[in-house]
Parts: sequence; C-alpha cells; structure tokens
Amino acid sequence: MYQGTGPRSHLEMTVGREHLDVFSQSMGRYREDTAKMFSEGGRVRGARALKLLYHLREDGPEAQDSRQWLESFLRDISSKVAELRLGSIQVTYFTSLSRQQEFEGNAKSVIPLFSITYFLTINFAIISCLRLSCIRNNIWLASCGVLSSGLAVLSSFGLMLLCGVPFVVTVANAPFLILGVGVDDMFIMIASWEQSSRKKEKSNVKSLLTETYAEAALSVTITTLTDVLAFFIGTWTAFPSVRSFCLYTGTAFVFCYVYTMTFFGAILVLNHKREQGNRHWLTCMRVDVGKDQAENSCLYNACCIGSCSRQPSQPEGEHPMSVFFKKYYGPFVTNKWIKLLIVLLYGAYLGGSVYGCTQIREGIDLRNLANDDSYIIPYYDDNDKYFSAYGPRVMVVITEGVDYWNESVRLGIESCAQNLENISYVDKNHSESWLQAYTELAKKTELININSKTDFLNNLTILFRILPSFEWDIDKTQDEIEASRFFIQTVNVTSAVDEKNLLNQLREAAKQCSIPLKVYHPAFIYYDQYLVIVQNTVQNVVVAAGAMLVVSLLLIPNPLCCLWVTFAIASVIVGVAGFMTFWDVNLDSISMINLVICIGFSVDFSAHISYAFVTSGESSANKRAIEALSLLGYPVLQGAVSTILGVVVLAAANTYIFRTFFKIMFLVILFGALHGLVFIPVFLTLFGNFGRSPNTKTKKLELEKL
Repeated sequence: MYQGTGPRSHLEMTVGREHLDVFSQSMGRYREDTAKMFSEGGRVRGARALKLLYHLREDGPEAQDSRQWLESFLRDISSKVAELRLGSIQVTYFTSLSRQQEFEGNAKSVIPLFSITYFLTINFAIISCLRLSCIRNNIWLASCGVLSSGLAVLSSFGLMLLCGVPFVVTVANAPFLILGVGVDDMFIMIASWEQSSRKKEKSNVKSLLTETYAEAALSVTITTLTDVLAFFIGTWTAFPSVRSFCLYTGTAFVFCYVYTMTFFGAILVLNHKREQGNRHWLTCMRVDVGKDQAENSCLYNACCIGSCSRQPSQPEGEHPMSVFFKKYYGPFVTNKWIKLLIVLLYGAYLGGSVYGCTQIREGIDLRNLANDDSYIIPYYDDNDKYFSAYGPRVMVVITEGVDYWNESVRLGIESCAQNLENISYVDKNHSESWLQAYTELAKKTELININSKTDFLNNLTILFRILPSFEWDIDKTQDEIEASRFFIQTVNVTSAVDEKNLLNQLREAAKQCSIPLKVYHPAFIYYDQYLVIVQNTVQNVVVAAGAMLVVSLLLIPNPLCCLWVTFAIASVIVGVAGFMTFWDVNLDSISMINLVICIGFSVDFSAHISYAFVTSGESSANKRAIEALSLLGYPVLQGAVSTILGVVVLAAANTYIFRTFFKIMFLVILFGALHGLVFIPVFLTLFGNFGRSPNTKTKKLELEKL
C-alpha cells in the first residue's frame, strides 16, 4: 500500500483551509500479499488504495470561490465518476462541507415524520376518549389536548429562537417528546374530571374543576416540575448541543404545563357545559333524550344516544379499563405469590441492568453523524479498511512569534517536537516540519545563513522554491514570523480509549514545552467529549436525582413514598444505562441527552401511583394499591402508550441520532411504566404502611364531611 507523504498529505482539514479527500480503489486487481510494493527502479508495482488530497484557499476573496467549487463538486461528482466508466475502480469522497451538510440534512429528514406522529397520537387520543353516546363523546377533548402540546412546542421554539439559542440537530427530537408528555397530562386531567363527575353528579362546574385540580394538578405539577428540573440541570453540561436541547425542551415543558392548566382546563369546562346541555359532540345541536327518547326512531337513538333502546339512557359508569384495574389487575398483583414473583423478576431486571452498566462503551462513530445512505459512509468504510493504521495528522502550532534565527530557540522547538514524537501513538518517520527542512538545507548549503533575523527571513524564499507548500505553514509579515506550524502523524488510534489517551498525551507534552504550542485536528472536537462524558453524565444524574428527591419531599405528603420515587429514578436510570448497551448504544453526547430525559420521565409514572396510594383512605396497603391502580393505572398506561407513539416513528429514521433517541426513550417509557404499574405498587404494599397513621381513613372521612 502506498500513501504519499509529501507536503500537505494529511488526513483531515487544517486550520484556514478547505479540503477534499478522494479514495481511488482498484478492487481485486492486485494481490493483497504483494511482497514488494516498489520495483528496483522506484516504480509502484501495486496498491490496494490511493488517497488523494486537494486543498483550497479559505482566506481572503478566494474563500467564496472555494466554497462554490466544493458545492459544485458535491453536486457533479457522482455523474462525473459514472461518465469515466472506471469499471473495477471505486471512488469515495469527503469534503470539509460534508459533515455540515449532513447535519442540516438530518434535521430536515425528520420533518415528514412530524405529521405521522401527530396523526398517530391524535388517533390514539381520540380512540381512548371515544364514547358510544354522541353527547358524552370526548373527541374534542382529545384533539384539544394534542393541540395544547403543539402550541407548547411552537411557543418554546419561538421564544428560544427569539433569544438566540442555537437550533441544533438534536432539538428536532423535542416535538416528538413534548407531544407524548402533553397527552399524558391530558389523560390524567380527564380521568380526574370523570372521577369527580361520578362523585358529584349535581355539583356545579366550579366545584368539579376545583376537585379535578385538587386531584390531578398536584400530580401533573410534580411530574412537570421534575421534568423541567431535569432538563435545566442538563444545561450545566459542557456540551453545547446538549445545552440547546435541554433549553428548548425544558421551556416547552413549562409551556405545556401552563397550557394544560389553563387552555385545557377551559376546554374541560366547555365540554362539560355541552354535555349538560345534551348537545351533539360534532354539531353542538341539542339531542332529544329522556322522555322524548321513546318517541325517536331506533336509528336516531343509535346515532345520537349510542343505543337503539327507547329507554332513557343511564348515567355513564366507570371506564372499562378502570374496572379492569380495580377488579382484576389490582387483586392480581397484590396476591402474595404474585408479589414474590414480581420481587424475583425485579432482581433479575436489576442484575441484568448492573451487568449492562459494566459493559458500557464510550465514543461515537463518525459514520453515525450522517444519514445511512450518505456518500460519507463508504468514505469512512474505506478509510478504516485501507488506512486504519494511520490516525489523524495533527497540526502543531507555535502560537506566538519567537526568534527562530536563535539557535537555542530552534533547539527548544526541536526538543518539543521530539517529545511529541516519543508518544506511543506518533510515528516520527512521517513528521513534517518546515523548520527542520530549513535547518537541514542550511547545513548542506554553506551559502544559506539562518543565524540572523535578516538572513533567516530573506533566505526563506530559497526554501519555498524547493518546497513551495511549506509557505502555507508560516504566517509571515514583512519582518516577523507571527506563527508557524508543523505536522506529526499518529498511528494505531483504533478506539475511543486510544483517542482519549492520544489527546491527553499530546496536550500534556505541548503544555510542558518551553515554546508556546497548541495541538489541533478537527477530530479533536469529538475526542474532547470522551474526556468529560462520564463526569458530565454522573454529575447530571446525581444532581437531578437529588433535586427530584427534594421536589418529592415538598409535594408528596409521605417521606417514605418520596424515597420510593427516588428509588424508581435510580432504578430506571440503571436499567436504561444497562440495557442500552445490549441495544448497541454507546455513551456519547447523544445518549447523554436521553439519560437526562430519563431522570424526569422515571418520576412521572411512579409519582402518579405513589401520590394516589398515600392519599387513599383505604385501611390496608393492598386496598390502597388497588385503589391507586383503579384511579390512575389506565391514565398511566395511556400516557406510556401515547409517549411511545410520539417517538416510535423515529425508529424508521435513517439517522443514528434519531434512532438512538427512540431506543432510549422506548427503554425509559417501558421501564418507567413497568415500575409505576408493577414494581412500585408491590413495593408500596410491602413497605407503604410505615409512617402512616392508623386513623388516616377516619380523618379523611371527617374532612370529606366538612
């Protein structure tokens, strides 16, 4: 394999320069085990791959021309290669514009999925709120609940853009998330309203809304506050993309809460008045019921009342799913043998999660930043296949003007270069330095003097005539060298651990140098995340979990249940972190965003059930768990399904970023619902009596009488 190592033959873009890499591969034409690459005459006998690099100006008036050239290249390269009919030769390419264009394309690629998501969610909400009676049908409630979430997204995005917060590709995940959460809050509000209506059939609207807010608003407030805290704590991270996502999404949660408490509350009242007036859900025309019902035709009664019977309609009872949770599911999970089985299942879940956490892999594959069908993917594949032994070609910059004509300064620079070359990841045979070449030229040619400032600067023209590309490595004014650079070649950088170690060792060697040095490569922006990703993730999780505990203690009137909510947070986080490893998701800035989300969402399901448990007036823990499940089991299940529906379309996205978002959100919702509907109710029956006054039920009955 032959790779040119002359001036500027480095892998990636250098500062102030746009570039183009082209692979020309001759597949199968030469034996891979060629014993000698070159003949005695110095001619190339064979090569598996050849890498060509083309550099363009990116400074001054030519910068715009360079960009236009790159854009035209990307537009025409496929057709030009096809015209050449290269046969067995394959060409892959990459430019300095490629990654930016891929990011922009990623965000645009999910726009068509928004309409599918809203269609699925609206239909699910409508089906969940359907009633046989055309008077008691809650289709408008479902539609307005989804509309409320959409308004929250618009308000949040508008405010953040107005404030100048950058819109990054990860923010495109937010609408899918907000939609699911908003519908979840809607289901909680509707369930509490219907429960209050059954208790107080003759009450006025004001008292119904008061009781609905007393039951639902606190639960929704707890979950919203914990979600918002989780996202705003996420803004403390060192990753700008994570900060932007957390700001957009946290603000959207605030708007979602405000619209649910105001706009949707008003919709509940208007819908109730429509029902009280016996008006059709669609036309709002009055429907004849009661005594007149017997005089109506069977078809009229079936369409408008929901029954062909000519008997007066009966008040609507409990929802069938609430009956299922009350009569079947609740007694099932509170059976002592089922409790034992659930505890054993939780032990298996926890063991698998902990094992998965020990297998977590750090790092992001740069292929994952592009669409699956992008031309970048074959380029990276070829790079790994043919040039995996070579890591990034690192630029070492002397950032200040120094006296290069002073021999002691040159020796100091040479010493620094040797220290960098002594790093195990650096191949000193491929280093490239204009100063070293200039010094060797001066030694070989007695006419060249480089020991005085004037001679050193004047004789540079001789070096540039021999090696003209070195002129790009010196920032020279008329009588000063403001800065300069040289290059070192890294090798055997094959994993995230290698990349992290390389970056640390290079920076440490540059820091110890007496000459002001800086090491740079465009890939370092990705290597930098490995230095802080674990620290940032642990910091955000611990701080957010602590904040969740404080919020729970303030708003849930039972310290033990607060501890169970905190336990649910920790348990879900461990589960998601462990099982995401089994689903081939690495720990990087993208998955870190989702772990921040996990903190808030793990509260939602357990907080609803825990709050209903501690406020129940039943005498035994089993009965309180059954009542909590009958009241909020179905809304929690609806919320879980609606949130999954909100993100499930991302599984079909052709971008790793969005598929990762779906995978982790699916795990978060699955494990959160599993804790809220299975584990937490069982654990509350085992430990929920601690700290509970024996006459709680009597006190609650007295308060209800008052």
